Amino acid sequence: MIFLLAWRNSWRNKARSIVIMLSVAIGIFAGMGVLALYKGMMKSRIRTVIDSEVGHLQIQHPEFKNDYHPSYVLPDGNLLLTRVRSLPEVKIAAPRSIVQGMLVTTTSSAGVQINGVVPELEYATSQLKQKIQTGEGFHPEKKNEILIGKKLADKMKLKPGSKLVLTFSDTTDNLVSAAFRVAGIYQSGNAPLDEFNVYLTMQALNELLLTGDSFHQISILLKNDEMLTKAGAQLQQLNPSLLVESWKELSPETDLMVNTVDQYSYIIMLIILIALAFGILNTMLMSVLERTREIGMMVALGTSKSKIFLLVFTETIFLTIAGTPIGLMLSWLVILYFQKHGLDLSGMGEEMLASFGFGTMIYPSFPGEKLFPILMMVIGTAVFSCLLPVIKALRLNPVEALKR
Repeated sequence: MIFLLAWRNSWRNKARSIVIMLSVAIGIFAGMGVLALYKGMMKSRIRTVIDSEVGHLQIQHPEFKNDYHPSYVLPDGNLLLTRVRSLPEVKIAAPRSIVQGMLVTTTSSAGVQINGVVPELEYATSQLKQKIQTGEGFHPEKKNEILIGKKLADKMKLKPGSKLVLTFSDTTDNLVSAAFRVAGIYQSGNAPLDEFNVYLTMQALNELLLTGDSFHQISILLKNDEMLTKAGAQLQQLNPSLLVESWKELSPETDLMVNTVDQYSYIIMLIILIALAFGILNTMLMSVLERTREIGMMVALGTSKSKIFLLVFTETIFLTIAGTPIGLMLSWLVILYFQKHGLDLSGMGEEMLASFGFGTMIYPSFPGEKLFPILMMVIGTAVFSCLLPVIKALRLNPVEALKR
């Protein structure tokens, strides 16, 4: 009987009921949109880190990162590289020689990390070829060529064909300088890395470092992201004296961002639901005040306070549940569209997004795993919103209510 009465009361004032339903729908739509945007940004950032920056895993000498001394090459590097490539989880394994030094032009200088790479393997591992904006990249018949990032090129006023000098220490701690010609300017989604990293062929860098055919690092791409933990443990077990790191250790700021974005998204969702709660509270309070005489009559006839509470509570739940599917369906359709076509955020500033490692095109993803928590939050909001109207109804004096 209470549920039937609550259903009828819910539609007594259709305009007011529709307002509550639309408020719930808009609140859910806004919340799901924020969560989908954050999820899409995090997926995009993780893919950039893995596919364009550090790979799934890296292997190097445990002392190498302390001061990047060129003498800390991987022991039996070529044999190790062959073993790594033989693992079924490994898709690509690319060797790199790395040293830090100075890039000098006729007008200025800058500290850089010099990466010696095998072009064909590096193109597949970090998508370096696709990042080249101007220039053609490495030419097999040419020796002293270099690729530099766009931000560094703008800072140093360099363009394809420009000459520059790299200065660094070799394995015997002697200072080495060599001239190079810019073969291309690349741009990734991470401006700070573009400003710091330059690329040579590994053969050219090794000749200057006096390391022969040795190298400092192996960057690994796996066939599947889910293989990360297994492959990392297996590589560490096979090479206990070496340092094996996943992208989470290599890019801790990204891992931290992924772990904390859920908290921020729930905070934003909570703010949206608080605003929604005030809307529901105001509407339900108006509904109770309009029915003061009716509620007073029910109490006078012996209706218990628990049934009055259940009546108002049920009305609120009915209206909330009625608006929930609308919000979910609307958010799913909009997110599905932008997931396919992408959301262009270039209006926020390409350089600003690049400084945090994000591209301008984001593909939101429907946060299905957060659907249940969001529904619980919405129901909790409805329960919270009906408390004041319920208290108001329970405090009514039947005699005074009947006089109104």
